[in-house]
Amino acid sequence: MSQWNWQNRNKPVRLTKSEIEVLSLIAQGRSSQEVADALFRSKRTVDFHLDNIYKKLNVKNRVQLLRRALQLGLIPVESFFSETAD
Repeated sequence: MSQWNWQNRNKPVRLTKSEIEVLSLIAQGRSSQEVADALFRSKRTVDFHLDNIYKKLNVKNRVQLLRRALQLGLIPVESFFSETAD
């Protein structure tokens, strides 16, 4: 882990309302397209928000994203066990 990552590890992360919505649905295991459909947005918009979340949390993929979001308390553990509509 780089020095920058280590020093900024405990800095508060501020997500926008849209980023929180996207993160919550991603935590339920939904794809970008499923998130877009649920939020009535384009997949490109969802991917834009997801990219911003990745940058703010300093992660590179969804697994790292979910681990970091859990560590920071951005998503509750219960969201991993919630039912999704199929």
